[in-house]
Amino acid sequence: MKTLSRIYTVLVFAFLYAPIIVLIVFSFNLSSSTIVFDGFSLQWYKALIKDGNTLRALYNTIILAVSSSIIATILGTSAAVGIEKYKKSAFRSTIIGVTNVPMMNPEIVTGISMMLLFVFIGRALRIESVLGFGTLLIAHVTFNLPYVILTVLPKLRQTDKNLSEAALDLGCTPLASFFKVVLPSIMPAIITGLIMAFTLSLDDFIISYFTSGPGFQTLPIAIFSMTKKRIKPDMYALSALIFVSILVLLILYNSIQIKSEKKPDKE
Repeated sequence: MKTLSRIYTVLVFAFLYAPIIVLIVFSFNLSSSTIVFDGFSLQWYKALIKDGNTLRALYNTIILAVSSSIIATILGTSAAVGIEKYKKSAFRSTIIGVTNVPMMNPEIVTGISMMLLFVFIGRALRIESVLGFGTLLIAHVTFNLPYVILTVLPKLRQTDKNLSEAALDLGCTPLASFFKVVLPSIMPAIITGLIMAFTLSLDDFIISYFTSGPGFQTLPIAIFSMTKKRIKPDMYALSALIFVSILVLLILYNSIQIKSEKKPDKE
């Protein structure tokens, strides 16, 4: 039985990561073929450095992902703390239910509805080109918020309430008690929510497609515009670099989290 379970696990991971491995291998291909590997070469990485449009779209994507994830993490953590203040009540259940709606709602519905909202507000304020970085930022913060809230809430429930009350008894203000006691205890969940928001914003296409303007283009939209023609192999190199960067960030975060969990045990 254990052998079958191991085989099943290996097959699942092979199914998940085989396309990425093929992509990374062919990013070093000497030719532009996606079938035959003609030899090792770094020419597509060099071509990527010279591709100004792709690098500009990558820069826009990173700026948008960093900005939206930070804002969503701050707002989501504040909202989770506020929701946790309400114990068992109809208001708390309603807020959690409303929070789940954007996650269950199809992205195309969210994208179209937000586009209509932005266009309506733009016409009401007599703004000609309302769609751009601002609308993209609002849209990304909106769909990232539920994930941050639902990541931080369980950690808040696990936090010992007596610690913050003890800090208040020792002379801390409620704000100081939060920053000195509650915030450090929920920091792993906050970082997890931040990373999740960043990755969701990084690869979003549907909502970005409907809420972006001609002056600001993200990487997924730029890659989609290339599908009308043959995609250049430098996109393989870019995808490989993004995958490796995200993998390194996750490994570093997990190692830091493991070390932080071992310290209390040693103490």
